[in-house]
Amino acid sequence: MDRITTYLLRRSESTRKDNYGKAISIAALALIGIVVVLIFAFVFTKGIATFTTNKVNLWKFLTGTTWNPSVVDPKTKLPYVGALPMIAGSFLVTLLAAAVATPFAIGTAVFMTEIQPRRGARLMQPVIELLVGIPSVVYGFIGLTVVVPFLRSIFGGSGFGILAGTIVLFVMILPTITSMTVDTLRSVPRHYRESALAIGATRWQMISKVVLRAATPGILTAVVFGMARAFGEALAVQMVIGNAALMPTSLTTPASTLTSILTMGIGNTVMGSLQNNVLWSLAMILLLMSLVFNLIIRWIGRKGELK
Repeated sequence: MDRITTYLLRRSESTRKDNYGKAISIAALALIGIVVVLIFAFVFTKGIATFTTNKVNLWKFLTGTTWNPSVVDPKTKLPYVGALPMIAGSFLVTLLAAAVATPFAIGTAVFMTEIQPRRGARLMQPVIELLVGIPSVVYGFIGLTVVVPFLRSIFGGSGFGILAGTIVLFVMILPTITSMTVDTLRSVPRHYRESALAIGATRWQMISKVVLRAATPGILTAVVFGMARAFGEALAVQMVIGNAALMPTSLTTPASTLTSILTMGIGNTVMGSLQNNVLWSLAMILLLMSLVFNLIIRWIGRKGELK
């Protein structure tokens, strides 16, 4: 092989840089994948110990309404570890917050993209970015100082409960749903609007019948994304919900969520004890619900692509 052939077959500098960048990308991807798998494996190993080591019945754990892991039922000789009050509390605050936030988010997004695009973006965009950046503890402190006393003065009682948690979560997930809805509305092709107006549709008919309908998968994705954040929120909800492991009987009585019980109890239990294992089981439920939310988001996105 002569020198010219050797020179032509030699890898160029650009090829070496490409291979180097590809190797770094694959290594980063592999590292992220390994971390995710390890997190799932660790949480599941700890979470199932309640059912394998402590012999707690899975069905009774999910449907039981009494939560007091330190006390043993004299009839069954098993501790009171019914997680249904926390599961119900988590779903209630999440669903109610999403139900309240969604109309406000869609209305704000329509104003920013269809009614007053320039003024809306100039006025509302900084507000949304500011709300996204506020730490959750600040939301919780405002809820504790303003929302809880306000509800106490209106409905009586302590003021803590599902309603206080819903109001705090509503403010917290509103910018998330709004910003994602704005991006979705802006991605609707311009000729959709022009075609609707060309056949005689009014501006409101164009928005409601064409733009919002075309953006429905993206809006649903934004709502589910906001619900995922609300379901996993811990500190702010813990400060206003009351942290009573009881089945919610009204919106204004103290209740609890999976995250609030976890944050209160995880530092006060001994690793490997039943009291610690049941908290890991609650964490496993949270992880599974996060996975479900992600699957729903991917499913909605795939349905949107088909349309």
